[in-house]
Parts: sequence; C-alpha cells; structure tokens
Amino acid sequence: MVRELVLREVVSHSSEQTLAIGEWLGREMPSGTLLALDGDLGAGKTTLTRGIGQGLGGYPVSSPSFTLHDLHEGGRLPLSHCDAWMEGREVAFLRDGGSEWLAGEGICVVEWAERVREWLPCPRLWVRLLHRTPQTRRLEFRVLGPDGAPEGLTQVLVRLLERLPESGESP
Repeated sequence: MVRELVLREVVSHSSEQTLAIGEWLGREMPSGTLLALDGDLGAGKTTLTRGIGQGLGGYPVSSPSFTLHDLHEGGRLPLSHCDAWMEGREVAFLRDGGSEWLAGEGICVVEWAERVREWLPCPRLWVRLLHRTPQTRRLEFRVLGPDGAPEGLTQVLVRLLERLPESGESP
C-alpha cells in the first residue's frame, strides 16, 4: 500500500523562481528518483523540469508532449523526461519502454503523472503545481512510499524535502 510520508509546500512568485527550484532539485536529487508532476496546463511543469535539467548538467529541456520521451545524458546524472498528456498515452508509455525509463539510472520526470499514476512505482516524489495568480504558483511536494517505515531512497527523498528552500528564498 502506498502512503504519503511528507508534505511540503513552496510558493513560487515567478517562472524564474520555479526554474531555480528545479535547478536546486537537479543538483540535489539522488539517482533513481522518480519525480511525478501534475498540474493544469501552464502551471509550470516543464519550467520546473527545465530547471532540473540545468541542475543536472545544462540539459536543453523542452516539452515532450508529442514525442512521449526525451533522454538527456552527459551531465551529473541522466534525465529521462516523459509526458502523459495525450489521451491513451498510458498504453504507449508502457509499450514504448516506460517501465525501463521509470526504473532507470538517473532521474525520471513524468509530466501529467496523474494520467499514469497506477503504473508509477514507489518511492516517488510527487509535485502538484497550482495556479495562485498569473505569475504565482503553489508547489505541493509529497514523498509517496510503501506502507511501513521509510527506508533507502524513500528516506533520502524525505530528507531532501526537509532541506527544500522556503518560499521567497533563493534555492
């Protein structure tokens, strides 16, 4: 059974701040992290991922909405960037190697993760991005892990969120 182990909220006042939060995550996340992103269109999922790509090694990240998956290598860790936006993507996602991307070395980011929730393994870092104003977003970070005491990667992700910079701080 999956349970929420920690909740942390951060307010981003601009796309530049969302990018900076992503860059911090890219520098800090350990190999094997699955980052599930959810939020409305324009909420900042790709902006956050762009920052993660910068933190991992300056990867040029763009939305993989029509390609399903982009792989970036050569930096601190590889970045596997997936998108489940289009209807029926869950079947294509699994058929085209999604399980390998999710469990691979490096960092895997899945945009529109709610659409493929049942196929996402634990532990995972779940981030919901919510519009507050045209420029401001609330980012809700959750570590989802197996029922029982957190161990291994789950505990590392819990500690990561404990160090996540506060609202208004520069990461």
